[in-house]
Amino acid sequence: MLTFDNVANFAASVLLTIDLNFSAMIYIFLIAVAYLFGSIPTSVWVGKWFYGIDIREHGSGNAGATNTLRVLGWKAGIPVFLIDIAKGFAAVSLVAFTGLPVHTDQRILFQLGLGFAALLGHVFPLFAGFKGGKGVATLLGVVLALSPMPALLAFGIFVVVLIISKYVSLGSMIAALGYAAMIGFIFPSPVSLKIAALVMALAVILTHRKNIQRLLNNTENKATFLFKKKTE
Repeated sequence: MLTFDNVANFAASVLLTIDLNFSAMIYIFLIAVAYLFGSIPTSVWVGKWFYGIDIREHGSGNAGATNTLRVLGWKAGIPVFLIDIAKGFAAVSLVAFTGLPVHTDQRILFQLGLGFAALLGHVFPLFAGFKGGKGVATLLGVVLALSPMPALLAFGIFVVVLIISKYVSLGSMIAALGYAAMIGFIFPSPVSLKIAALVMALAVILTHRKNIQRLLNNTENKATFLFKKKTE
C-alpha cells in the first residue's frame, strides 16, 4: 500500500543517492584540477618563453627550480621556485570547496589526495610531454598547506644543510626526513598525516636514487652557483 511515509522514504533515498554522486563528482573534479595545477611546467615554460631553451636539455636535465637556477640564474630560478611551491599549496587548498569538516581524518586524507595529484602532475606534467621534475618545491607547498610550522622548520633544515654541504639533493632528503620525524614525534598529528609524512620522505629519497649514488661516489655536483659572488 502506498503511503506518505513510503513516498517520503523513497524520495529521501533518491536525494541521498544524488547527493553522494554529486559529492563524488566534485571530489574527482578537484583531484583533476590539482593534477592540472601540478602539471604547469614552470621551468620548461620559463626556459622556452624567455630564453628560447628547453631546460631539460641543459644542466642536470631536471625540470625544476634548482636546474633553472643553475642554467638560467636567479631571475628565472626564484620565480620558478615560488610558483612550484604555489602549485602544491593551491592544490591542497582546493579542499575548501568540499565542505569537509576541519581537523577530521576525512579532510586530511582528501588534502593528501590533492597533494599527491599535484606531485604526480609535476613529475608527469600533461603540458610538457609527461617529463617533469622531482617535485621537491611542489612538495614544500603541499606540506606548507598541511602543517605550516613543521614545513617551515624542514625548509630551515634544508637551508642549513645546503649552506654546509653545498648539495641541494642532500638538503632535500634530510629536510624530508626531518619533516617526517617532526610530524611523527614532535608535533601532535593524526595517524593519517604521520603515515603520509613518512611516505613523502621515502618518495623524496626514491626520486633521488641517482643523486645518492653520486654522493656515495663523490661525483654529485655541488650547488656552487648559488654562492658565487658577483665580480665587478
